[in-house]
Amino acid sequence: MGSSDNPSSKILTVANAFTVMRMLLTCVFLVLFVMDVYRPLAIATYAIAACTDWADGQIARRTQTVSWFGKLLDPVCDRFLLFTGVLGLVIVGELPIWVAILVIARDCYLAVGAFIVRRYRERPVDVVYIGKITTALLMFGFCDLLLGLPVIDGLGICDVSWLPGLNSVGGPVGLLFVYAGCVMSVITAIVYTTEGAAIVRETIRRRSRA
Repeated sequence: MGSSDNPSSKILTVANAFTVMRMLLTCVFLVLFVMDVYRPLAIATYAIAACTDWADGQIARRTQTVSWFGKLLDPVCDRFLLFTGVLGLVIVGELPIWVAILVIARDCYLAVGAFIVRRYRERPVDVVYIGKITTALLMFGFCDLLLGLPVIDGLGICDVSWLPGLNSVGGPVGLLFVYAGCVMSVITAIVYTTEGAAIVRETIRRRSRA
């Protein structure tokens, strides 16, 4: 038995199997998409992989099989899913490269931060709700970009060449969700930084009193 507040040490659980399956499906997607074997199949594979992100969490909580392995592996697989979607779209020229740089740089920053926090507390920082919203926005946006529909005209809000969809250049509506996800990514990084810093300060304070 394992709950969110008291995870178990089990590895072989149904929820963890779904998480590992997400990683494998993501690899299959990238190969199919970049090689342009059959785009609908690549998109379907990515969508199924994205759905397992919801499924493994529900299964773990409802069956009381939340585990440390799952809590550590799940965010890694989420990031891997996002990275491959970003990478595939950048390779085929359908996504501004700055988005890839922002998403990857933000996650590398959080990974380093998590490593530092683990030196002060074994339990990782809990996933915040705004982080789930960020992931949902980016996944929906990337899935829509992969599909390429519906296409909208440029909104003409700005005259910046690297913001297709917001300038005069049209594109899939998923671009707008990706931009929203990028903004939320920055906010999420600030939230995690604040929580991590609080954990470090509290641990140092307790150790100084001991």
